[in-house]
Amino acid sequence: MNAKQEIVKEVIDVAIQGGYGSFHEIAARKFFNDIKINIVPCDTFNDLFDELKDKKADCAMMAIENSVAGSLLPNYTMLRESKLNVCGEVYLRIEQNLIALPGQKLEDIKEIHSHPIAIQQSMGFLNPLRKKGVKVIESDDTALSAKWIHDEQLKGFAAIAGKLAAEMYHLEIIKENVETNHRNFTRFLLITDNSKVLELEQISNQKINKSSLCFKVSHDEGSLSQVLSVLAFYKMNLTKIQSLPIVGIEWEYQFYIDLMFDEYSRYKLALGAIEPLTKELEILGEYQNGQRPTENKIG
Repeated sequence: MNAKQEIVKEVIDVAIQGGYGSFHEIAARKFFNDIKINIVPCDTFNDLFDELKDKKADCAMMAIENSVAGSLLPNYTMLRESKLNVCGEVYLRIEQNLIALPGQKLEDIKEIHSHPIAIQQSMGFLNPLRKKGVKVIESDDTALSAKWIHDEQLKGFAAIAGKLAAEMYHLEIIKENVETNHRNFTRFLLITDNSKVLELEQISNQKINKSSLCFKVSHDEGSLSQVLSVLAFYKMNLTKIQSLPIVGIEWEYQFYIDLMFDEYSRYKLALGAIEPLTKELEILGEYQNGQRPTENKIG
């Protein structure tokens, strides 16, 4: 048995934000497929990065943006400050369901608990219920809301969560697909600096065609447009641009961009060309793009 085969047989500890049965767990299992993984639940994204820093997890699966709710802005800063690498991505269709104890019906529900983003994604379903007096309450996680209802055997309570959470905590689905927009996708990033993970076939055999970068530009007229013009000249496909204010420096911004490219050599030339136009240019990760949302079949 060679070293690589031995590595593959090891269990990979994957930190996620949220509890067992959350969408983060679904994304992790989708990415790693048949490789054995052990889920390390974390209450917050800060806790997730702490687990990696303290070597209590080999890698982490972290949501970075949702097609309905937008970017998870604090995660960009935590990713950059961690100095960890993005080594993969996965897109997941988010199917929200109203779940409760067995035997409960919609008219029995007085309170609905879920993560704020899940609530935001389901407002078309929730607003009529609110008008009828149903309380909608934000919680730390979709799956943890389901677990709480199961553990406490709370009749009259429901959670908005995925099917895996319903199965895991022995709850019934009262209403499927309560998300307002059925083209509801979340993009997750796999982050690590662990050699055991980086040598896995899913990562080591990737065709590198995507990169996540961050940089600053001078506070001069046209400074950002110059960078974007150079990237366009080198035929870089800019798939994401996100700006965040720099704490302590008013009206200046850190820019986070995702690029896709056909030729790695041309991508490296593009980086060399924009480096003089930027400040503190950092590569957050180079990896193979995940299956894009437009390629997913919507049922």
